Amino acid sequence: MKNIGDFKQELIKINNKVNEEMYGRGLDWQKIDIIGDKIIVLSLNQRISVLRHIDEKDALTARLMDLALLNEFKIRMKAYFEEKFQLNIRSILKDYDPVNQLAGMIIVTEEPVEKFFEEKFLKTP
Repeated sequence: MKNIGDFKQELIKINNKVNEEMYGRGLDWQKIDIIGDKIIVLSLNQRISVLRHIDEKDALTARLMDLALLNEFKIRMKAYFEEKFQLNIRSILKDYDPVNQLAGMIIVTEEPVEKFFEEKFLKTP
């Protein structure tokens, strides 16, 4: 990795990979912003068809299924992220808006991303 842009591209790949594993399809688009120790990811991904049908009949059950899926997503994201970047995560906050099909995720790292990146990748020998 040569710069923050490369870091973001790798994170996009990880996010897409987890979505493909869990939901059988990738994301329609993603946007990533980094502010200190916070990585903010917004993405558009279509609702899983089975949950769309459950939403119509039993919104509470659909929401509980969403929460279970979000929890599993965070576990996988953390594992892939920390393995790839060797940057520890303090917390992942994630939610999904089924009406607008938007997902929001905030990854809070143990140190500012720019500082970590400079120390790890931009050091001169």
